[in-house]
Amino acid sequence: MTRIATRIASHMKRVAVILLGFTAATTRSQETPPALQFEEALVLPALGKFQRTPVYTDEVEYLRAHGQLESPKEGAAIASANGVEGTWKRIRAAEDGFFRDDALGGGYAFLSWDSPGDRVLLLSATGQSAAFVNGEPRAGDPYNYGKLALPVRIRAGRNEILLPCGRGQVKVSLTPAPKPLFLDTKDLTLPNLLVGEETKTCGAITVVNATRLPASLLRIGASVGGGKERISREVSLVELSARKCAFPLETDERWAAEADAPLRVRLYAGDPGGRRVLDETTVSLKVVRANAPHARTFLSSIDDSVQYFAVMPRANRIEKSAPAKDSAEPSAATAYPPATSVDPPAPALFISLHGAGVEASGQAACYAPKDWGVVVAPTNRRSFGFDWEDWGRLDALEVLDIASRAFGVDPSRVYLTGHSMGGHGTWQIGATLPERFAAIGPSAGWETFWSYTGAARLAADDPVEAMLARATNPSDTVALMRNYAQLGVYVLHGDADDNVPVARARAMRSRLAEFHGDFAYYERPSAGHWWGNACVDWPAMFEFFQRHARPALEDVRHVEFITANPGVSSRCDWLTLEAQVHPLMFSSADIRLEAERNAFTGTTENVERLSVDLVALRKAWASRTPAKDDPSSSPASPPSSLSVTLDGQTIADITVPVDEGALHFTRVADHWTLDLNGPAPPWMKSPRRYGPFKDAFRNRMIFVYGTQGSAEENAWALAKARFDAETFWYRGNGSPDVVADMNFDSTKEPDRSVILYGHSAMNAAWSRLLPQDCPVVAKPGSVRIGESDFRGDDLACLFVRPRPGSETACVAVIAGTGLPGMRVTDRFPVFMSGVAYPDCIVISSEMLRTGAKAVRAAGFFGNDWSVERGEFAFRSE
Repeated sequence: MTRIATRIASHMKRVAVILLGFTAATTRSQETPPALQFEEALVLPALGKFQRTPVYTDEVEYLRAHGQLESPKEGAAIASANGVEGTWKRIRAAEDGFFRDDALGGGYAFLSWDSPGDRVLLLSATGQSAAFVNGEPRAGDPYNYGKLALPVRIRAGRNEILLPCGRGQVKVSLTPAPKPLFLDTKDLTLPNLLVGEETKTCGAITVVNATRLPASLLRIGASVGGGKERISREVSLVELSARKCAFPLETDERWAAEADAPLRVRLYAGDPGGRRVLDETTVSLKVVRANAPHARTFLSSIDDSVQYFAVMPRANRIEKSAPAKDSAEPSAATAYPPATSVDPPAPALFISLHGAGVEASGQAACYAPKDWGVVVAPTNRRSFGFDWEDWGRLDALEVLDIASRAFGVDPSRVYLTGHSMGGHGTWQIGATLPERFAAIGPSAGWETFWSYTGAARLAADDPVEAMLARATNPSDTVALMRNYAQLGVYVLHGDADDNVPVARARAMRSRLAEFHGDFAYYERPSAGHWWGNACVDWPAMFEFFQRHARPALEDVRHVEFITANPGVSSRCDWLTLEAQVHPLMFSSADIRLEAERNAFTGTTENVERLSVDLVALRKAWASRTPAKDDPSSSPASPPSSLSVTLDGQTIADITVPVDEGALHFTRVADHWTLDLNGPAPPWMKSPRRYGPFKDAFRNRMIFVYGTQGSAEENAWALAKARFDAETFWYRGNGSPDVVADMNFDSTKEPDRSVILYGHSAMNAAWSRLLPQDCPVVAKPGSVRIGESDFRGDDLACLFVRPRPGSETACVAVIAGTGLPGMRVTDRFPVFMSGVAYPDCIVISSEMLRTGAKAVRAAGFFGNDWSVERGEFAFRSE
């Protein structure tokens, strides 16, 4: 038996042993008395600054990374590198169980106690940015969702919890798990059932593995109203973990009236022939009329998680309601009469983005139904989510595509609007993807993190920091706003807004006035941040929308477009910017179709590859009328050639493709050439896979942790992969697979992105996914990037590469050259919106004391994924 087979057999035997002791459960309450409620804590004020950038300072983190953090004692002092000193002090919990103190606005809380024995308990904490339980990182709950119950190992003897905090308060309790493996109903994702309609969709529930062994061969069964049970695909969990898992949800009959339908959910173990029930619970599904506001679920292509969106159906299915009330809840008196039998024209689609802390269901309910379109509210993946950037933007696009198909919408009449954080999302997504919308309507929106949240800008005059700053360019809404020229824009804001100052709207109005001829602006006198449903469902804005439709692709004669990253936004109408000269610097093109001359003419900036779809030119040829003096003559035949002029260089006599494809062009040394072979090879950077680092966290990504290092290294890799999975669940309602390197089969599912945890000597999947000529290698004691070597055991390295055999998937690496370097990565804010990493970065632990000065290397690979043709900045010690 091979080494791998032996390990797998051993693992399965261990799992099987666990399952033998489980029995079926009946519907139960999940309320469990706490085993430990803390009344006292030590707190320490901030000794550094955690901010919306890849680099931050924190003296406690530095000491922890190097194994030098002593157990805190009351009165003990810690001094930061810049001379600021903090002292641990004791505080007591308030009656509600929360610890509150100014020190917790960026500092730490520390809890310790003695346990008579070794056991597993559930950590329920809220208010913390993260938690280190006996040194292991666990996800935080900074937004006070109260949905996390994470199984943690409690050792016999002394135990410690270190809690970085950012919002001034924290509450912690530990409770016994009801079972070794169980279902947790605190964080469900479920649809509404619709009266008179069959349901075939999905739901999600949290599965908790409160054992110290991995669990596999798990499945979830779900049945509605006593109907046939549907069984999920196999689910696996690493030891001491919680994971939100998808299950199929189907009904066998159509519900005749509004009701609460019982949904029985079971957790099974074993293969189909020997399946046994480990846990069972029953929850309710709300059945509503198909013409009422409702929620729909879908399986996301980002990570196979279940997400939902909310719908306010078209008014031809709902009697128009009374004018909007000053409430986010629908009126109890609203009537929903039967759907009409009239088949109206294709509806418009209104994508509405919610504000921070608002659920999509509440957002959709703020709108009166429209007789000419349907309102759809995505979730941003959570109520706080990603500020409609990163995975929030991807969620909005997934919902846009799903809703367009589900409701048969008119693609020329898609509109984007949103309030507060959703107003920012409207500005940002509208500037990033203008071709998807006819008009946008931001309400109480802010334009960028730098203008509203006070996010730090990195120094552009420092070569290394300039690389980090360049990675954030896709978030720079203002730099992208020329893209608004092709959209109608309606700006709405209250002039007494004390949350998002009206100055943000006025600044955008001034910028729009410099170039835009089709925007409207309204300030509501004496109105604050939320002034009732009207601040999202504003009649004048929807009248403005109704006057705008996006021209058909074949009718467009002029394209002006700018992008910061072709992997985020590359196409506008018939023009695609496929690759850049300087990665993630702004790229633009201004090109006109001169149909009468069979020519495209225009200019570009920072574009290395582009393509032009000939659909508009073909329509122009087809529409040419016969000569006036010969009405019986046929339309002229399409010409056999055309010309393209880019940046003053004309490429003439281009043979027109017979098929419906596009023309592809490449610039080499400021000289444009026609690519006779068509698109660039799939292994090169392209809109389908461009980087930078965070681009790997999609395409159903898998987290693969190393097991071939020392015991401490392996423990770090598992804990870090689990922490990232928990954090993506918390922030993004996500569900990435987490597997050990020895259990990962690289020959299966080659189009899934993979995140490797651990350096080349400790993660067995490294050699299977990264070829020997990989230009970046992290190993014990050093990192090599091309011809440059960086030495030390405290270096953290993150980079992204194309996955071999795939045109879309990436391989990303999170590694350290030693335990200090590995621990430095523990709290890297990868899942924080507005934080961006380049393709590759090497950071010393000194970052935790000196900030960006400790970044040793940062940069972007070339379009061939090489270091030599890329752009990097290096810093010596």
